[in-house]
Amino acid sequence: MTDIVFTRNSGWIPNVIREDGVLKLMLGAGADANHEPRTFTFPISEAHLAVLQEDLARHLLVWSAVLPLCDAAGTRGRLDENAAVALLDPTLLAEPADVDALFRRIRWDRSRLIAHGADIPLLERGQMCAAMRAATETSNGKRAQEYQAVRRRAERGTVLGPLDAAILRYTGRYLHGATIPRRTPDAVDPALLPEVMRVIATAEQACAGMRIGRDPRRGRRATDRRDRSRMEATVEAAVRRTHPELVDDTVRAVSSLMCSEAADRSRNTPLEDDEEADGNRPDLGGSGSRTALSFTDDKGVEKKWRRDSARGAAAEFWEFVADRSAADNEVFTIEDEEMGEGIQLHFYADSIARIMTLRQGEGGSDPEYRVEYGLVDGIGGYRTLVSAFVRGGYAALERHGPWMDDVAEFESARRRRNAP
Repeated sequence: MTDIVFTRNSGWIPNVIREDGVLKLMLGAGADANHEPRTFTFPISEAHLAVLQEDLARHLLVWSAVLPLCDAAGTRGRLDENAAVALLDPTLLAEPADVDALFRRIRWDRSRLIAHGADIPLLERGQMCAAMRAATETSNGKRAQEYQAVRRRAERGTVLGPLDAAILRYTGRYLHGATIPRRTPDAVDPALLPEVMRVIATAEQACAGMRIGRDPRRGRRATDRRDRSRMEATVEAAVRRTHPELVDDTVRAVSSLMCSEAADRSRNTPLEDDEEADGNRPDLGGSGSRTALSFTDDKGVEKKWRRDSARGAAAEFWEFVADRSAADNEVFTIEDEEMGEGIQLHFYADSIARIMTLRQGEGGSDPEYRVEYGLVDGIGGYRTLVSAFVRGGYAALERHGPWMDDVAEFESARRRRNAP
């Protein structure tokens, strides 16, 4: 039977329970293999209970001291109860100087104390009891997150100026550099907001007219990594040139904001408009004399396009790729059976083959084909070649060469391109 003997208003500060007549400290920490919170208990005495009830600071200190033992238990391990019990007297019953000495020898959870109002300078000097005089029962997780962010930057030798901090807050990247950037002007000191907006304007001017296209080879919402890299480099160079006082973290946050917004615009653009933005005029379902095209993947799945379709052939093909492309499905074909022409895209090799039927098979004989190979420069190159074939067939690809009919020559050219 378990009874709660003592608890504070905050749900995470350890509770004291009585289990089968034994006083125990109970705390939640970490998660099990199923991502459910883990609960740990270990025995305490009546003397320990009295301190926990009367002294919030000592209660928080013992929590901070025990948490690393919970972390060590992991998702399945048992708490080292002997080690936990051994921390009780030195933390709860010892003189302040001895408590300070203990925390210089053990691992302890710093962020937990900071979240509950610990005086950070005193904490960093190892004056634990003095630091906890300002402790509050209510937790402020953001305070701990900000401290950790500053500490991580300090470990890398990065010190933020007021404008750096304001820009990172504006982009939502003050606490975590991996956060998807967004515009949050309300998070910035109004006195600094005009300076922040001048930096943002520099970035916007630098990438005006640039775009990040989609990359259907990696799914419906994937975008072109090369386009992103180009935009990042352009924005970062402009911001560093115009605002040399900003640290790298800040410059990267601004370029990430520009790229994130450009990628979102692309994801929300219909495929036909995406083709047009790449400079490839959409065929809108009426390419020359073509009446039908067949799209197939390396798994044998086929999709038909006809002239009376509501969407253009190129847009239909790239949607097919986005739905079907995978690590084990990287070869796609477009075939015009009536004209005897086709192209085969090899995404794994950044290459393409154009195919023309020279002679149809008759009397049981095999047909004869002309096959020529070419190298492709990323998804932009693929888009250009697909659009050219859809509009003009085999012959329209001639100017996008060189084309090689010798496989050995082609493989040699591919190796030269891929050489470091």
